[in-house]
Order: sequence, then structure tokens, then C-alpha cells
Amino acid sequence: MVEIEDIELVYDGECPACDFYCRRIRIDETAGELRLIDARNDSKVVQEITDAGLDIDQGMVLKVGNNLYYGSDAINALALISTKSGWFNRLSYYCFRSQRVSKILYPVLRACRNLLLKILGKKKINNLQVEDNDRF
Repeated sequence: MVEIEDIELVYDGECPACDFYCRRIRIDETAGELRLIDARNDSKVVQEITDAGLDIDQGMVLKVGNNLYYGSDAINALALISTKSGWFNRLSYYCFRSQRVSKILYPVLRACRNLLLKILGKKKINNLQVEDNDRF
């Protein structure tokens, strides 16, 4: 019997693009249950991400069991465990199933996200508490 992992996706809940993606991605039920965590709220997993030195403003984090996947690795891992049903999940799978392609596309998407949040006047999460790092 395969053990189902705890799977948590940590993202910026105030980012419309991040929210759209995270609420529409579906993982295969054999992988586990996906829980969405807004990085702007204090939680055990956000503290774990901070302790690992990962800047949540620069990439989403996927936690599978005890493993943290960050940025392009997170979106690649999500593609590999996602269902292939529905246009959105198929598109995500075909775009991000390759680690090499994910590493190319993710920074472009992150730059678009950062520009969107700057236009919307959002503040950074700044989970690493870097001084003078509150604006996009």
C-alpha cells in the first residue's frame, strides 16, 4: 500500500495570479490531499520555510512530507503529481513537467507577478525580515 503524503502549497494569497493558479491546480488523489496555505498568515509551515532561508516573495513552496520544493522546483513537482483532467491542469502539466523548462518559465512568471503586485500596491511578505524590503 502506498502511503499518502501531506502536501501543502504555500503561496501569496494577495496575488491574483498566484491565487488563480493555486485554486485551480488539482493533484492526483493517489498523491495525497493538497492544502493551500497563504504565506501572509502565520503558520508552522511558513516558519519552517523561513527557517530554511527561503524567500516566499521570490517563489512558492510545495511541502511534500518533510521535503520543501521552492520556485521552479515547486511548480515542476506540482505538474508531475497533478491530474491531467481539465484544460488548466493539462496546460500546467505540459508547460512544467520538464524541470529545464520550469527553470526557464518560472522566473518570467515571477517577474510578471512582481510587476502585478507593484501595480496593485501590495507589500512584500518579507518572511526573512530583510530591512527595507517591503515593496515590490
